[in-house]
Order: sequence, then C-alpha cells, then structure tokens
Amino acid sequence: MKLSLTISLSICLVLVQVIAFAQNKITAVQNKSSIDISINGRFFTSYIFSDEAKYPYFFPVNGPSGSSVTSLKNSDYPHHSSLFFGCDRVNGGNFWQEGLERGQIVSTDIKIIESGNDKVLISNECIWKRPDAPSPIKDYRTITISSPAAGVFQIDFSIVMEMLEDVTIAKTNHSLFSGRMDPDLAVINGGTLVNAEGLKGEKDTFGKASPWMDYYGQRGQKTEGMAILQHPSNPWYPSSWFTRDYGFFSPTPMYWPENENTGTQLRKGKKLTLNYRVIVHAGNTEAANISGFFEQYKSQSFK
Repeated sequence: MKLSLTISLSICLVLVQVIAFAQNKITAVQNKSSIDISINGRFFTSYIFSDEAKYPYFFPVNGPSGSSVTSLKNSDYPHHSSLFFGCDRVNGGNFWQEGLERGQIVSTDIKIIESGNDKVLISNECIWKRPDAPSPIKDYRTITISSPAAGVFQIDFSIVMEMLEDVTIAKTNHSLFSGRMDPDLAVINGGTLVNAEGLKGEKDTFGKASPWMDYYGQRGQKTEGMAILQHPSNPWYPSSWFTRDYGFFSPTPMYWPENENTGTQLRKGKKLTLNYRVIVHAGNTEAANISGFFEQYKSQSFK
C-alpha cells in the first residue's frame, strides 16, 4: 500500500510538472549536417548527421548550467560520441568504433516534423553500410525533445531497426544506445552513477539489469546529470548495463546474449523497436525525481 501510494504521488508530481511547463517554446533549425535545438531561446543540443561521422549523435547535450553533461572524442576512447546509437560486430562490420571503412550509419533522410511549440519532433532514416558488403540494417528514428519541468530537458529516442539480410551480432560490449559523460561528472572525479535499485558505481552496477540509470556530479556549487531510461516494451528489457566509472554507461544486451557462441541472431525482415528516454536534469537523482519520470514513461504505450 505504501509503495503504491509513493508511485502514485511520483506520477502526480510529474504530471503537475508537465502541465506547469507546457508553455515552453522549443525550436529546431536544420543545417547541412545538423539540427540545432533551443529551449526558450537557449541552445540545448545538436543532432549531428554528417557524412564524415561514424553515426548520427547528439552533442553538446547542455545541462541547466549551460555546459554539456556529455563529452565527445575522449583521448582514450575517441569512438565515444556523447549520446549515440551504434553497434559493433554486425555481420563482420563495425558500426561503433572509428574507421568509416569498417562500417558507418549514414543518414539518408531527415526532417523536422514539428517545431516552435512545446516540443521538437524529428524523423530520421539511416542505412548501415560498409564497402564491398551488403547493408545489413536500415533504421527509422523518431526523436522528440521537450522540457517537462524546471531544470529538466528530455530526449525521447525511438528507433525501428529493419534487418535487410540475416544478421548476426557477435558478443560485444559495444552496442545500442549509449552515453559518455563529461569528465566533470564522472565517478573518478567525484560524480555518482546509480541505477533504479540504488546500486552505485561501476563495481556494483556492471552487468546488472535495471530499468534506468542516472549519472550526475558537481559543477561548482551546482549538481546536474543525465539519466537513460529503457521502456518496458523493448526487447531484452530490462537490459543489463555496461558501466564505467570514467563516465560511460549503456544498456547493452549484446554483451550478455542467451548463447555466447552464436551471439544475437536476427532473420532478414525482422524489425526491432527500441525506445529510450533521456532526462537531463539539475540536482541529484532524488531531487530530479528520476523514479517518478520512469513511472510516467513506462505507462506510455508504443505500437
């Protein structure tokens, strides 16, 4: 009874926040290789889809402080591109790490569907390709950006992956939706990584299944961070997480396949639909009410 009441109060709080901030004006401007998004006249993020990029990605992802909560092209791991979606070891190709000849996810069609009201809606079609090999996957992305509460910016990322041939994804820790935090917020620099069960840090969260995970830290006198939520409709939900105290986190089902010898097998024509919600927030996990946002998110239905 107490747990039910707590969940109900969390949902009510989120709904009140949504109603209170419905007047936000969120706009998008499309350039040659990016779409720039602003919230109430303040730049929030760019969705970058350059032909020279390994895959489309978001950068910067500015927190309430105005600084990016994510980082790009770290010296140790230059293939970590802020907030992104990719996969290694797909039919022998690599759609994750540097080297376009190893594989690349290329935007073939992108449109701003809605802009100027309380959300931005973007559609993006991509092809996975590499030289001298058939394309294994085509994907269709829907990106919705909103600001449901004070000090909270939200990215909803929905992707349909269509298998253009029989696909084998060998066991890999490099797969699907991922975030790389700015060093300021990393655990090794005093930040906090925590999952829905309250487990913290790489040691206790690595390989653990959890609906969501939050990463936050101090910037001067302020605290801010970013959470990634998995929707319960996703295959493999809740996926286990690949976590690193230096700032990386990703729900990564391909690292823990049912059969490690065969990896993940997907037949030609198969379609996978994956939904993620990103919450960029002020304060710590409790102050930002990440659990409440997840309760609201999981109540949504996706066709």
